[in-house]
Amino acid sequence: MEETISLQELLQTLRKRLRLILSIAFIAVLISGVVSYFFLTPIYQASTQLLVNQSKNKDNLYNSNEVQTNLQLINTYNVIIKSPAILDLVIKDLDLKMTANELTQKITVQNETNSQVVNVSVQDTNPIMAAKIANKTAATFQKEIVKIMSVDNVSILAKAAVAENPSPIKPRPLLNVAIALVVGLMVGVGLAFLLEYFDNTVKAEQDIEKLVGLPVLGVIATMDESRLKELSKKRVDRKAKLRGETIGS
Repeated sequence: MEETISLQELLQTLRKRLRLILSIAFIAVLISGVVSYFFLTPIYQASTQLLVNQSKNKDNLYNSNEVQTNLQLINTYNVIIKSPAILDLVIKDLDLKMTANELTQKITVQNETNSQVVNVSVQDTNPIMAAKIANKTAATFQKEIVKIMSVDNVSILAKAAVAENPSPIKPRPLLNVAIALVVGLMVGVGLAFLLEYFDNTVKAEQDIEKLVGLPVLGVIATMDESRLKELSKKRVDRKAKLRGETIGS
């Protein structure tokens, strides 16, 4: 027999397991906050911009064919910027204690569609070091690309700078806490319904009707022990009072 669950039953389940749901959400938020604020290392980012210059003809007009050639070369430049030919020199100049492969993981090179501007971003635990690596990478690429491809059409538009009070780009504790709250609530609700699904105990007459498929004709009310003692005492007092009236008459 197919069972259906009404909206009222869903709300009752949520209300009954509300403490469990809130407890799981609170624990998730607490763990996320502690990890984000005390265990995750802040990461800072610095960026610099390179421009692949457009060539001009003798009439001082831009040649569209050469512009398209420059645009096509940008993808090649993006690869060269992160190559050992450039990064080994950066490591040597800055005396970095890492390999070219490790430095590659810190650098992101990208450009907008149909744009000749290349953005070089560096992430590091030290904001000053991030800016130094970004600027040194751009300067080294500008110098070495002349030897590598025999071209001299790269300019540095903007150097990476360190703000007075730099803010890390990650972790973002408030965002992490918000995500943990949502995930905690989802897990709590899912666990609440799972516990309700596996709970086969009979708690009300409606449960009996569902199990046996027959209507309930009567219900025996339950009474707590204090109430039973109170009724028993009243009964004894009443009998004693009647016995006294009988003897007096």
